[in-house]
Amino acid sequence: MAKTALSYVCQSCGATSTKWSGRCDGCGEWNTIVEEKPLSQGPAKKSLGNARGRAIALTDLSTKEAPPPRTAAGLDELDRVLGGGLVPASAVLVGGDPGIGKSTLLLQAAAAFAKSGLKVVYISGEEASAQVRLRAQRLGLEDAPVKLATETNLRNILTTLDDIQPDLAIIDSIQTMWADNVDSAPGSVSQVRAAAHELTTFAKSRGSAVILVGHVTKEGALAGPRVVEHMVDTVLYFEGERGHQFRILRSVKNRFGPADEIGVFEMTGGGLSEVPNPSALFLAERGQPAPGSVVFAGIEGTRPVLTEFQALISPSPHSQPRRSVVGWDGSRLAMILAVLESRCGIPFAGLDVYLNVAGGMRVNEPAADLAVAAALLSAREDTSLPAETVVFGEISLSGALRPVSQAENRLKEARKLGFTTAILPTGGKIANAGGTALKQMDDLTSFVGEFFGAG
Repeated sequence: MAKTALSYVCQSCGATSTKWSGRCDGCGEWNTIVEEKPLSQGPAKKSLGNARGRAIALTDLSTKEAPPPRTAAGLDELDRVLGGGLVPASAVLVGGDPGIGKSTLLLQAAAAFAKSGLKVVYISGEEASAQVRLRAQRLGLEDAPVKLATETNLRNILTTLDDIQPDLAIIDSIQTMWADNVDSAPGSVSQVRAAAHELTTFAKSRGSAVILVGHVTKEGALAGPRVVEHMVDTVLYFEGERGHQFRILRSVKNRFGPADEIGVFEMTGGGLSEVPNPSALFLAERGQPAPGSVVFAGIEGTRPVLTEFQALISPSPHSQPRRSVVGWDGSRLAMILAVLESRCGIPFAGLDVYLNVAGGMRVNEPAADLAVAAALLSAREDTSLPAETVVFGEISLSGALRPVSQAENRLKEARKLGFTTAILPTGGKIANAGGTALKQMDDLTSFVGEFFGAG
């Protein structure tokens, strides 16, 4: 009789191995590897070629199908991120830091969808029903026709959903679900994978939409096996800094709409309120131009958003100067500093560098390179750029400036908020600047020479 192969799975990252060890080679965590039983202990399966299955229907690429129907919640920011509304038989995964407002957002969404005519069920595995009702009363949603339950047993949940046949089921959270046919603790990789598979299968087979809440790790990634993100149709991240009232709902995957779309909310005493014009809100507290302050015209999904980069340069009392970044990529900051020193001859040795994106926003696109460089130079030289000026452009390692996409949309958003001048790379397709004064630069050296008297 063949010996059964053992499988050891890391409960933190999902990495598998054939033997146990105290430390996971995949993520470096200690005491997270647990033995799991293989899926099948039976004899070897027969070849699939010995039996015929059902023939599947094939179509060509020119076949036209109607777009999937959508139900709008009435929360424009949420509908924007979902691609225009909720699609039946879809599975949505929402992740975010603890206490960031995921449950508040989904309770408001549940009430909005219920008021639009959908049959909505909200199942909490983390809070008692009384706690959810208290939150609903605080948000003024106690009259919403939402069905509520507290349960962690996956079999009971699926039986209930199968009997009710809701249009939308919200599960808060997937890490608290427990499948009694899986021999491991709730929150483990096996339990999360099994629960996500069963709930996604229910959504596809019954035509109900399912929204799953997911926890995140200390690195900011969704906890559990990565396969969960592949199972679902849409993955949303709810981001924000605890010290700021702004919250960003970001789409990183969407099979029914554009990815990397964002919705902006403001946390208030009465819950989350929508921010229809985030650019104006992010720049609301910006006063007169100051050294180290630069406005960047960015693109988030299909939406142009203006944000403020703030830089501070100070002499360092330590042998190793500090580099602190909030809201941007720290490795990209190191690259910009290296280009400024190597290509422009501007040293930052012995200086502490602090960079911040105002308002709790997080910027990911390379088009912010030139705005970051301008903020660093402005802080170092203790001088400010001309008033009502926006900056955008990508910097290459040679010091050349590269044009970025959707320049006209960036300029249009800047004009709406009163900005009259734009600093950007030479080239690019700009058919209509709309009266905005364009100052186009070929490389970083010419930019430094014109605005900061060096180069």
